[in-house]
Parts: sequence; structure tokens; C-alpha cells
Amino acid sequence: MINIKANKREKSSTGYTNKLRSEGYIPAILYGGKNANERISLAKKDLKNFIQNESFLSTVFEIDLDGKKEKVLPRDVAYHVTTNEPIHLDLMRIVSGTKIVIEIPVKFINNNESPGLKRGGVLNIVRRKVELRCPADNIPEDITIDLAGTDIGTSIKISSVKLSENVVPVITDRDFVIATVAAPTIIKEPEKPAEGEIAEGAEGDAATEGAEAATDNAGKDSDPSKKDDKGKEASNDKKPAEKKPAEKKPAEKK
Repeated sequence: MINIKANKREKSSTGYTNKLRSEGYIPAILYGGKNANERISLAKKDLKNFIQNESFLSTVFEIDLDGKKEKVLPRDVAYHVTTNEPIHLDLMRIVSGTKIVIEIPVKFINNNESPGLKRGGVLNIVRRKVELRCPADNIPEDITIDLAGTDIGTSIKISSVKLSENVVPVITDRDFVIATVAAPTIIKEPEKPAEGEIAEGAEGDAATEGAEAATDNAGKDSDPSKKDDKGKEASNDKKPAEKKPAEKKPAEKK
């Protein structure tokens, strides 16, 4: 178990806590159990190796405060909005015999031994953390799920997970899903024809279009009704010849 030295904080003013941070310490509050709350600080260098881990808030470690060792559980971490550096910790004393509710991260192992994943399946993670109720002195670091033998279509539920003694999920009214091995989604593109087929198709289309155009023109020339119409139009354009009045011959003299 990790052991970290802690120091009592004499003041709680903003100026004092900022001074501690500038010197490489993280202000913290220690609470829980029958003892009163205590203001403490911890060296950032002692926490840097595991404070960024996903399981940090479910990791029990030991602090040494003035020669007295206590097991604690981090319950909250405050970060600077710009630098993302930890600036405050809430630490809860672990009291033997009590139970707590805590979120435990899910860890998957033996991915390469899953037939479904080998065949291109996808691990669909529904829950990355599971809320458990467990003894304060028996908190699991993670929930380990073995993927060996899982095939496409496998649904991993909480009932298939082996938990430690006296550790139970907070949700008890249903057998909820943690992850599934799903089939891959593949979008097939239409097959492209070969270059030779494209050229032949283009030539065939051109020939067809030419034949259709010739057929249309021939049809227009051979349509008798259209010819009759043209003939009528031509005849209508011709005006009938004007008849001249017959000339009267003078009467013959007898």
C-alpha cells in the first residue's frame, strides 16, 4: 500500500494555501469517522505517479500524519482551470466495519483471445465505471472482465462478473449490460467496371444515339401526312390566275 507523508495546515486563508501550492504542496481536508475534520497538505511529487490514473478515486492509500498512520480514500480532486494541476483534495478516513458506495473502473483483459474481436468484431463499452456498495476496508481497485472466448453477439452483464465478498452493485433491480462484442459495420462501395468495359459501353452508347437520330430523321421525311401538309401549304401560296374580260369585237358593217 502507498504511504504518503502529510502535514497539518496551520491556516486556511487563501494567501496561505496559495503559498503552499507555490512550494509544491496540495492542500487537503481529512474527514470521516469519529475524529474531527483536519486541514492537511501533501507533497505533489508524492502523488504525481497515480493522481492522474482513472482509478485514483477508488484507490486506498495510507497517510502518515505526525507519526500516526491512517488509511484514506480520495473522494474528490479540484483542478486549476488553466493549468489542470490539482489544487485541492478531499480525503475520507477508512473506518473498519463500515460500507461505502463508490464507482469502480472497468478493466478488460485478453482482448487478443476473443474469437469475435479476431474476426473484426468491435468491443462496445456501455459502462466504463460501475457503482458498487462495498466494505470500506475491502474496496476493489477495478472490475476485471475477461474477454477470452467471447464471440460476436456476446453481451457481458453484471451477473457474469465475479465480485469480491460483500461487494454488490448499487443497481439491483436489473441485470445491466457492461459491454458487448458487436459485428463490424461495413459499407460496400459499388464495383467499378474495367477500363475496357467503360470504352465499349461509351462506343455502344454513341452508336445507339446515332442510330436513333437517323431513324428520327428518316421517319420525319417519310411521313405522308407531313408531305400532304407541305403540299397544301404550297398550293395555298399559289394564287389562281386572273381571267381577263373578253374583248368585244366591233359590229361588222353591212
